[in-house]
Amino acid sequence: MLLIKNADLYTMEGEGRLKGGDVLVDAGAIQAVGHNLSAPGAKVIDAAGRAVMPGIVDAHCHIGMWEDGMGFEGADGNEAVNPSTPALRALDAVNPVDPCFTEAYQGGVITVATGPGSANVIGGQFLAMKTYGRTMDEMLIRQPLALKTAFGENPKRVYSNQKKSPSTRMATAALFREKFVEAQEYLKKMSDADESKHPARDLDMEILAAALKGDLPVKMHAHRADDILTAIRLAKEFGLKASVEHCTEGYLILDELKKANMLGYILGPIFGERSKIELRNKTFRAPYEFYKAGVPFALMTDHPVIPIQHLRVQAGICVSFGLPEYEAMKAITINAARILGLDAQVGSLAPGKDADLVMYDGDPLDCRSSVVTTVVNGEVVYEK
Repeated sequence: MLLIKNADLYTMEGEGRLKGGDVLVDAGAIQAVGHNLSAPGAKVIDAAGRAVMPGIVDAHCHIGMWEDGMGFEGADGNEAVNPSTPALRALDAVNPVDPCFTEAYQGGVITVATGPGSANVIGGQFLAMKTYGRTMDEMLIRQPLALKTAFGENPKRVYSNQKKSPSTRMATAALFREKFVEAQEYLKKMSDADESKHPARDLDMEILAAALKGDLPVKMHAHRADDILTAIRLAKEFGLKASVEHCTEGYLILDELKKANMLGYILGPIFGERSKIELRNKTFRAPYEFYKAGVPFALMTDHPVIPIQHLRVQAGICVSFGLPEYEAMKAITINAARILGLDAQVGSLAPGKDADLVMYDGDPLDCRSSVVTTVVNGEVVYEK
């Protein structure tokens, strides 16, 4: 049992801030949040002068898929030989001893969505995991979490270089549609009362069918405004539960995004250079525009594009471009958890949720502040 006392709590619940607050943790879960809590026999941490917030959630990254400092041997995120590979699982590629996992939880990032890259139109299955642990069995939260798909420049470039389709946006959308129509037919055949008429088991079709049934969300990589609209159009056509990933030019079409029935929009990485044509309109002001329009969003690092421990720095820079501080913190905690469908477990400090907490020696969004304590599943795993 652990009791954190006298903290400046950012709960991400209700008004979101509780000064001089306490958090009681037991059996890996938060038991109570409030003032003047007591628990005889509990280990007590006096957090006076410290800020405490929920573990940060990175809603889209590739940690463990492209291992740090490894080059080709550690690059396992893109099987760029077939533009449709839904059966591929991040679970079979993530290396849990990549040193970036340690940097993540020491930097306050405790929950991540990680998975395949964007070489393929249908790239495979993302998972959700904690960043602390020894094995994937210990760290795993949900597998599969979502199906990764991609539009725009990346599939077009990869397959045009191979003199294969898709080398145009037309072909990318057509392939996506073709595969989901195949999955519709697969589902229809599998529903036949006569089992002798069922098709042979097809791992690709099983995953696409799960997406069609609404059992598996779809992550749709798109930067440019036209690609974002294509993704939304296809999600609507097939009734998919989907989010748009990156959404770089989304701030240019916010009226359309607001009308779309999407799970949300995961913005970023906003840090870094405009390294390709699709990023020419990238701006730190985009999150403020989403907030002002009332369109749900979260922030991502796309690690290793931006080192995962700097997600809060990115959020802090967004504050300097107009985003309110509390909204910036929501974008890396509860908003991210909601879009991922994990908000019953992580993303805020509330009874019943995982006891994932991060303590800072200053403002969490100030790059000069340091993490002094990280708690994962109720266990103190790092102390500065």
